[in-house]
Amino acid sequence: MRVIAIDPGYDRIGIAIIEKKKNGDEKVLFSECFLTNKKEDVNNRIYSLGLRINELIKKYKPSFLAIESLFFSKNTKTALFVAEARGVIIFNGLKNNLLIYEYTPNQIKVAVTGNGAAHKKDILFMIPKIINIDVKNMIDDELDAIAIGLTFLASYRNY
Repeated sequence: MRVIAIDPGYDRIGIAIIEKKKNGDEKVLFSECFLTNKKEDVNNRIYSLGLRINELIKKYKPSFLAIESLFFSKNTKTALFVAEARGVIIFNGLKNNLLIYEYTPNQIKVAVTGNGAAHKKDILFMIPKIINIDVKNMIDDELDAIAIGLTFLASYRNY
């Protein structure tokens, strides 16, 4: 079973492909913090994000897409751009026949740390304890995507 997990954004997007074998072994096959070009307008940035997501879906052939649900911040403009990016991500998932699963930040915290009031540092601490991965040179967005993927694997019941 493979999942593409995404921490959505339009500037920095965390992406992870995680596989769970029938014996229960989990492995990160790919992860990155995809950066869009800040010199381009938001439409082109979201378009490049859509191309990247589609490329990774074609390459790794996941069956599921796990994505963090949108929570509104004080910056409405940023929230709108992230909502647009989420739309493109979900569109690409559905276009490629993936089942879509959305998780709130609280659900991710509970799945990874066992505590819904956990802080970012707690999540970052727990990831390498749950899955064998070197997190030294990873950007937070990439680690967030891995956490989203781990949340999916912890909560998906039909495998």
